Amino acid sequence: MIIYYLQHVPFEGLGSIEKWAHNHRWGVSAIRLHEGQVLPDPERLDALVVSGGPMSVSEEDRYPWLIPEKHFLEKVLKREIPVLGICLGAQLLANVLGAKVYPNAVKEIGWFPITKTIPENAHKIAAVLPVNMEVFHWHGDTFDLPEGALQLFRSEACENQAFAYGENIIALQFHLETTPASLDALINNCSEELVEAPYIQSAKEMRKGTSRFQTINRNMDILLTHLFQIKR
Repeated sequence: MIIYYLQHVPFEGLGSIEKWAHNHRWGVSAIRLHEGQVLPDPERLDALVVSGGPMSVSEEDRYPWLIPEKHFLEKVLKREIPVLGICLGAQLLANVLGAKVYPNAVKEIGWFPITKTIPENAHKIAAVLPVNMEVFHWHGDTFDLPEGALQLFRSEACENQAFAYGENIIALQFHLETTPASLDALINNCSEELVEAPYIQSAKEMRKGTSRFQTINRNMDILLTHLFQIKR
């Protein structure tokens, strides 16, 4: 079994998801859209992760590969395979499912809490993740909920932090896959966004506390195990 993932910039990859895949003997295969790599046949996929990136879903003039990517996602979402969208990936899923994507009132960069918005029995992912979590964020855009989607989490700064669409599609505005190394890559490549604002932390603040990374990575492991239906 192989997890294919769509990569939009060289400094945003799978983070802790790669370790999870290795532990469960799944292969991983990157489609580096920023390098012009060709999208695979949607009918041959076992699972898909749509990763993050600093661009917006509407910037097709600057990033023309967004157009075939959206067509590709439309085909993938018609199949009953596990699909996980993270940050930009979540926004792309929302867009392809017919929802509006637009700038949030504030940027949210750093460690901030989110709260579950649906009962545990409403969805298998809601049942296995905590009611309240401190998670890592790095986003300026947000999305409306697609018709038929279930809102999973919200935060003080951003109403729609995650949604489920059916049993096999999960979109996360936040990052559970972030590791100290992947955080450093974000900081090194996007430091111009670290300005003084209510929901933007400094690089020093974001790097504090290794247990934070362990906690979110553990929750990502739990999410993947249930989304990909891996038996313990």
